Amino acid sequence: MELSASVKLARTESGLEYFDVNGPLCQAKIYLQGAQITEFIPAGQKNLLWVSEDETYLEGQSIRGGIPICWPWFGVHAEPDWPAHGFARKQVWRAERVEEDESAIRIVLSLPMVSIDRTFWPHESSLTVEFVLSDQLEVKLTNTNTGSETFSLTQALHTYFPTPAIAQTRVDGLQGAQYIEFGEGPFTQDEVVTFARETDMVYTQAPEVQIIETPDGKIEVGREHSSSCVLWNPWIEKSKRLSNFRDDEYHTMLCLEAANVMDDAVTLAPGESHTLTTKICWLQ
Repeated sequence: MELSASVKLARTESGLEYFDVNGPLCQAKIYLQGAQITEFIPAGQKNLLWVSEDETYLEGQSIRGGIPICWPWFGVHAEPDWPAHGFARKQVWRAERVEEDESAIRIVLSLPMVSIDRTFWPHESSLTVEFVLSDQLEVKLTNTNTGSETFSLTQALHTYFPTPAIAQTRVDGLQGAQYIEFGEGPFTQDEVVTFARETDMVYTQAPEVQIIETPDGKIEVGREHSSSCVLWNPWIEKSKRLSNFRDDEYHTMLCLEAANVMDDAVTLAPGESHTLTTKICWLQ
């Protein structure tokens, strides 16, 4: 596979391979493990993604930050021994192509289905992710049913965003959506969301665009082919229990995740495809 002028293949000290992108429009890092982007810096601006300072980048462990891909289920499975958030974020994906022109760099990865334990996923399908890197970041996760039987799945692009101060951060654009939190609800979101405690809200009927207002600026977060999203901050006590996460890092991050969960789950008949998309950028 040919790389472009702005894209190199690099490796961490721990052995994980990643695409190191250094182009005129942005810088980025995309790991083959998990097909996970951990850095996206538009030219002249700050990083749009957050990664824990305790992250170790070890083989077989999901990276705490960036955009983990939760697939083919979101959250805890009904089978208690199955991995939370599915298995895609720990698998090594295959690089399919790298393209670059004046408008963007495009990197496409696919999940090798032959490496998947069919106990977890017995269906015939394909899964690809495309990263479109310009002055904004666009991530497209495409499922295709290549078999003869209909199946359903839930999924999320679990985006970690940075903030210098979570207590001074707000999320606008969820008003009118329904949400469930800690198994209770549904409730209606009436106001702009602020943070003063652990937050774990799963939204349905959500508008397609939200604005994260931080002391460093405003981040626009858009979704396509998704009417559900997840807003998360672990706050004080849960931060102490998380792996690869410093006790005080809840001050500096939040997750706003494009999703297909609950009533928004994806059902694909044979031959059908579905693409979950998120788009993020700094607002000027």
